[in-house]
Amino acid sequence: MAAETPRQYVPLTCHGHSRPVPHISFSYLEKEETYYLISACKDGNPMLRDGVTGDWIGTFIGHKGAVWQARLSPDATNAATASADFTAKIWDTHTGELLHTIQHDHIVRAVAYPPDNSDLVATGGMEKKLRIFDLTELANNPAGESGTIPASTGFEIAEGVHKASIKFICWTHDPNVIVTASDKTLRWLDLPTRTCIHQEVLDGEIKSCEFVSVSPDSASPSDIGGGKPVLAVAAGKTVYFWGGHDAREELKRITLPYSIASVALDVKGRKFVVGEEPGTWAKVIRYDDEVEIDTHKGHHGPIWSIAFSPDSKLYATGSEDGTIKLWKNCDGYYGLWRGGAAPGTAEKPAE
Repeated sequence: MAAETPRQYVPLTCHGHSRPVPHISFSYLEKEETYYLISACKDGNPMLRDGVTGDWIGTFIGHKGAVWQARLSPDATNAATASADFTAKIWDTHTGELLHTIQHDHIVRAVAYPPDNSDLVATGGMEKKLRIFDLTELANNPAGESGTIPASTGFEIAEGVHKASIKFICWTHDPNVIVTASDKTLRWLDLPTRTCIHQEVLDGEIKSCEFVSVSPDSASPSDIGGGKPVLAVAAGKTVYFWGGHDAREELKRITLPYSIASVALDVKGRKFVVGEEPGTWAKVIRYDDEVEIDTHKGHHGPIWSIAFSPDSKLYATGSEDGTIKLWKNCDGYYGLWRGGAAPGTAEKPAE
């Protein structure tokens, strides 16, 4: 008799994009079961969705090239997108209106907000420059055509330090420290001095680098990272986890038998999810004993981005196949999933 397998739930599939989805990101928890999901897409049309159900809310129209990354501000009132059209754009999430266009000299790959300030945004990309912009100042500056502002108006941090394209930017729990991912190197940058204060060369090219945290109300000292955000990184065949106030304390590194395209961590459930590369499956692995406990099949291309919701009750996967899937990560009723299915049977979403 086969060992009992974890209960499988049918994922919700979010259609709408026409090309690969390189990045997805959740908002913070607004109230119980209320949060949002934003997706970047190579079709140039980032989308905003209800994070619990995956229902489409709106599409931000205006980019003229692939959108590599999209993030919501801490208060979810605006969104930032990074594009191959040499711009980063700031959007009003309630109206869909374009607020600012920041014109760069090359492809923009990464954007980030601080954890508690919706007025600052950081950008990076093929220019190999990390810049910080004060959105309140942008609003007051006389802008050029269509509200376009040159990237040179931003504050450049650690000039000349990056030797390759900046793929990810993560603002740590310490608002004065930013982590960047560029080729195989993670760098910790100090904003007041504008210098690099630490760096780590990893196992391979960094494919995924994201902060993972739950809403402050539910954070606990028993969580991975002790209640503080954890930096989860995939490079080569290794996943890395850093914690602490400025994410410089290495918590764990785990080497797997395959290359990894993406990783996300469930700090409360003490497990992580990785996307294989090459491959189309997501593997669920226990953090403590590194045992694989589940495999998710359903995508038809590599999974480039994985994110847990702010209450950890579901996670989303974004794929080369142009779809986003939401996977249940709790027992009982949640969102469109019914509760109480018998062990070994699949729960179906409500009609």
